[in-house]
Amino acid sequence: MKAKTKNISIVLYKPKYAGNIGSVARAAKNMGISKIVVVGTADYDREAMEQRSTHLAADVLDQIQYFESIEETLGGFNYIVGTTARLGKARGPFVSPRAAAQKIADLSQKNKIALLFGPEDTGLANDQLRLCHSVVTIPTSSEFTSLNLSQAVMILCYEIFIASSAAGVPAEATPKLALSSETEGMYQQIKDLLGKIGFLNPENPEYWMLDLRRFFSRSGLLSREVKILRGICRQLEWYARHKNT
Repeated sequence: MKAKTKNISIVLYKPKYAGNIGSVARAAKNMGISKIVVVGTADYDREAMEQRSTHLAADVLDQIQYFESIEETLGGFNYIVGTTARLGKARGPFVSPRAAAQKIADLSQKNKIALLFGPEDTGLANDQLRLCHSVVTIPTSSEFTSLNLSQAVMILCYEIFIASSAAGVPAEATPKLALSSETEGMYQQIKDLLGKIGFLNPENPEYWMLDLRRFFSRSGLLSREVKILRGICRQLEWYARHKNT
């Protein structure tokens, strides 16, 4: 199934260099993706971006959206794919670009997809990865693992481009997932409830929340399902307040 690239955005979290944004714009347009979102600041040198993008991708630069907050940025997306080169138990589970590409192509039929990339020097931290439904890591030689930002963007976008020519889920069977803003509200409500009943360690409440996030991400929650879960949380809170009155 051909990916609906109009529903796919490349989200750059606090990129350090304007030239790298230009290179990303060129790589994205090569693969038919025209939407780029930059988180952090809008104060990048346009000339430096144009030098690396070439004039053929100037329209992609013109359409870039800028946001200050990553939560605000991702709130309108239904499915968020983070990228990282740093492995660790608290950062995965990980999938390859090829494994992620077909799902991205399928979900793009009815959902807004964010491909999230971190700063060139540090990549995405755990706080950003926890907002993601899936985390991609790009296999490289152990002798030299470093990729620059535009290379990483090109590899993931290329795999989506190739996956678009393969058979996938019929468009009518593709689910419309809940927005990130909806699921983040649900996670906060669950976290508050579990804290009140003593299930979460107040010193490290994210320890169990990470597993819950992974569980629900695998499920692919719909808006109605999020509302049901939030309703259950509200009822449990009401019961806890009134059971001894």
